[in-house]
Amino acid sequence: MNAIPLLCALTFSLTTFGDAVAQAPSTLQKAVAAPEFAVLKGSWVRPDGGYTIAVNGVAPDGRVDALYFNPTQLPFARAQASRDGATLRVFFELTAGGYAGSTYELTYDPASDHLKGTYYQAVAKQKFDVYFMRK
Repeated sequence: MNAIPLLCALTFSLTTFGDAVAQAPSTLQKAVAAPEFAVLKGSWVRPDGGYTIAVNGVAPDGRVDALYFNPTQLPFARAQASRDGATLRVFFELTAGGYAGSTYELTYDPASDHLKGTYYQAVAKQKFDVYFMRK
C-alpha cells in the first residue's frame, strides 16, 4: 500500500479543518457582538412628516444597513451606530436626492422606544429637533 496518497489526503483534511477552526472565532464574534445594536432594527417614522428610516441590521463594528424614505427610497451615504457609555447613538448622512450632506444625529431612548436628536438640513443650513418612533 502506497502511503503518499493517504498522507496527502490527511494533510489536506487537517489543513482545511484548521482553516475552518481559525475562522470560527471571527464568525462567532460577529454573532455575539451585533446584539448590542439589535434594538435599532426595524422601521422608524418621523411623525412630523412621515419620513421613514428602515434599519435592516447593524454590523458589529456599528455600520448600519438602512434606507431612507421621503416618500421615495434614498440610500444613506453613511450610517453608523456607536455606544457612548450606556447611550446608543446613530448617525445618518444623506447626499442623494437634493439632500447634499443633510444628517441625522440621534440617540436611542429606551424609556419611550424612540430615536431622538437633531436633523441638519444642509441645503437650508438649519437644524431641527426631531424624533422617530417605531412603526
